[in-house]
This record gives sequence, C-alpha cells and structure tokens, in this order.
Amino acid sequence: MRDFYQFIKKYPLSIACFLLIWILSLMPFFPETPLDGVKFIDKWTHLVMYGGACSVLWIEYIRAHPRSLPKGGAGGRLFLFAWLAPILMSGLLELLQAYATTTRSGEWLDFASNSLGVTLGAVFGMILLLIRNKK
Repeated sequence: MRDFYQFIKKYPLSIACFLLIWILSLMPFFPETPLDGVKFIDKWTHLVMYGGACSVLWIEYIRAHPRSLPKGGAGGRLFLFAWLAPILMSGLLELLQAYATTTRSGEWLDFASNSLGVTLGAVFGMILLLIRNKK
C-alpha cells in the first residue's frame, strides 16, 4: 500500500491526464466545437492528448528520479511504463469503444494517432533526460 501512495505522490499529473483520457474516451457523446470543421481534428486531438499525457509522464519521471540514466532493469521498466503501456491502453480503449459502447467507435487511425502521440512524448522525454544528464 505504501508503494501505491509513493506512486501517486510521484506521478499526480500523469495519473490525472490518463484518467481524463479514459473519461473522454468512454463518454457517450462529445459536444460540438467550433473546430469541428478542421480536417482530421479528431486525429489531431488524439495525438495531442496522448503526446501531452506522455510528456507529463516523462517530466514527472525526470523530477522523481534525480540520478542520471536508468541502470540495469530500470531502463526496461521505463520503456514499459512510459511508452508501451500507454500504447496498449490506447488499443484497449479503442476496442472498448468499438465493442462495449453503442455511441462511440474504435478506429485504427485513432490508434495510430495515439501511438504517434505517445512516441513523440517519449522522444520529448528522452531529449529532456539527455539535457538533464549533461548538466
């Protein structure tokens, strides 16, 4: 239980971002906006949501881990936690939208946009990590 509280203490904004993604992804409807006429606005929204959430995750990771680069198995855990897990979560949400809701649809292009956002967030985080390590 103590580890759970430590996790929440280290990653509060990341948790909030990913909870918001779950809520928005499973809402039965989405309100109209003035940007509805923008071509591929849905795909851009997915890219920004996942890219932003993963960027926040990397920033909180860097803040919570003052040593330079992950050693040993920590690098693999970082890869799973900050890149693979959000992509898998994205796939799960698209499947839930397709098969567990009646008002939402899961789309391969949404999954691709999510994955690109996660990857861009990870690249941003790795650049921040390299900059921090040079100091």
